[in-house]
Amino acid sequence: MNKLLVLLSVCLGFCVSTNAMAKAQTEKPNIVLIFADDAGFGDFGFQGSTQLKTPNLDKLAQSGVRFTQGYVSDSTCGPSRAGLMTGKYQQRFGYEEINVPGFMSDNSALKGADMGLPLDQKTMADYLKEQGYKTAVFGKWHLGDADRFHPLKRGFDTFLGFRGGDRSYFSYSEQEMKKGNKHFFDKKLERNFGNYEEPKEYLTDELGKEAVKYIEENKDEPFFIYLAFNAVHTPLESDPKDLAKFPHLTGKRKELAAMTLGLDRASGYVLDKLKELGLDDNTIVVFSNDNGGPSDKNASNNAPLAGTKSNQLEGGIRVPFVMSWPKHIKPGSVYDYPVSTLDLLPTFYSAAQGKALGSDIDGVDLLPYIQGKNTERPHKVMYWKKENRAVIRDNDWKLIRYPDRPAELFDLSTDVGEQTNLAAKNPERVKSMFKSLFDWELTLERPRWLLKRKYEKYDIDRMDKYRLPATQP
Repeated sequence: MNKLLVLLSVCLGFCVSTNAMAKAQTEKPNIVLIFADDAGFGDFGFQGSTQLKTPNLDKLAQSGVRFTQGYVSDSTCGPSRAGLMTGKYQQRFGYEEINVPGFMSDNSALKGADMGLPLDQKTMADYLKEQGYKTAVFGKWHLGDADRFHPLKRGFDTFLGFRGGDRSYFSYSEQEMKKGNKHFFDKKLERNFGNYEEPKEYLTDELGKEAVKYIEENKDEPFFIYLAFNAVHTPLESDPKDLAKFPHLTGKRKELAAMTLGLDRASGYVLDKLKELGLDDNTIVVFSNDNGGPSDKNASNNAPLAGTKSNQLEGGIRVPFVMSWPKHIKPGSVYDYPVSTLDLLPTFYSAAQGKALGSDIDGVDLLPYIQGKNTERPHKVMYWKKENRAVIRDNDWKLIRYPDRPAELFDLSTDVGEQTNLAAKNPERVKSMFKSLFDWELTLERPRWLLKRKYEKYDIDRMDKYRLPATQP
């Protein structure tokens, strides 16, 4: 009898162990995408800043991989987010311009609330929902104000945020709301669908705490959180307690430092909760930003890059980019080949054990590259386009096409600050890259709406103002 009990115990233990191993191998990771707004490339500790303090995000960078050449698909908020959410170059479905009412040309077919992510485009949340994920977005949406573009109709189960591109970090008064123009509704803080409220504390903190609450409520099943802070986009409004921590700074830079500290603290709420619940080891956490910092607006610093938000120099399209997944990514890693936020959808989908995506997805699964299983470049060629302005990057060669001047050619492997134009010395390369860019443009849809020309001039003027690389303060 004793021998039989021993045998049964061994068999039971083996079965439990085997089941545990099988579960460990098939368990889907949680996914948290933390997305900042208008931050400078050099304005984080893990990016070299000594002036701005980001201890939580620095720790996140150390726990995984930091991408030195992380790109977005556009240098402005709306189009960049359209590419992020679909894994496609957004120009392929006509989302080429920003979607800010009042900035658009009068001859645009679509205006105001009608400008949004086309309904025939499948989102990151749609894909993950199919894989059994709970999905939530907290913060800035900016992919269409109309009800049909609402996050809850684009694959998300939960929403607390605002539909438009910016808002105050504090509560609006009833008087302010009444004075607001017809587009003011896109600034209102909305819980799920049509339930409006105002933040009870500094908005960056509130969004972080809402994400924490969601994690606590859904800790027993896989979840996807898109934590889309509006920090550090204007208006420049900070928590007075944070502002007091930077007595050595003044003006916009001081406000930015305080807002960045708030962004880091709110990110820390999420990272700490994952650790507290024992979820951190099997949670993919990504931190990135929607476009380069608009130095003239919020005193952001894109060191060591030239350019800013809304232009196609590196300072407009290269962003801070880190990914952590302790179970599968070596801590303290650095990855030097170019990657894109277009890659996040296929990376998340693969990690969620999704089957192969369609051929219309432009991003790639980054995990084999990060893990060293694939030593090739994830992208040999990359593109950016806004009307007549366009860029093609072929390996380390970058060609910029302008509407008002000859094209420029840079070798980014030796000239990350884009100071030495090599176009005149390489006419055949310029010609070949022009042809490749044009061939790509033939695959795109016409823009669904157009920017007023004066804002195109503003973008060019801003680029010329910031042609010299920024230096790290």
